Amino acid sequence: MAVIKTNSSDVDLLARLLRAEAEGEGELGMLMVGNVGVNRVLSSCLDFMNIRNINDMVFQSPGGFEATQKGYFYQRAREADKRLAERVINGERTWPATNALWFFRPSGGCPGTWYDQQNTGRFKAHCFFAPTYDDCPLVYY
Repeated sequence: MAVIKTNSSDVDLLARLLRAEAEGEGELGMLMVGNVGVNRVLSSCLDFMNIRNINDMVFQSPGGFEATQKGYFYQRAREADKRLAERVINGERTWPATNALWFFRPSGGCPGTWYDQQNTGRFKAHCFFAPTYDDCPLVYY
């Protein structure tokens, strides 16, 4: 059962985001980007108060995803990527992105915090950061 309301256009959009942001990180990395995206739609807190759907999340400005500024993002969604998008829409969560709202690729190690958010871990090149339950309880579903 889906944890956020979507349609086929949303699945395509999320699939394109997963590929453009994390294809080099493999399937798990792409699922983690999806976790962050779904968490942003669910959260209704901090930087994501006005994010209500996949489109809002993907194209949030400022604070959105860099991939939307690159041509690769605008290629057609692949079936394998759509299946990954559907998995996160249906609630599949992957650590360290389980409750994360942010990730980035540092040039060195992951800092303990990023904009006052706790580091939840690293997967390959990306570091993930999550709010506290008190700040964003809806991310802890």
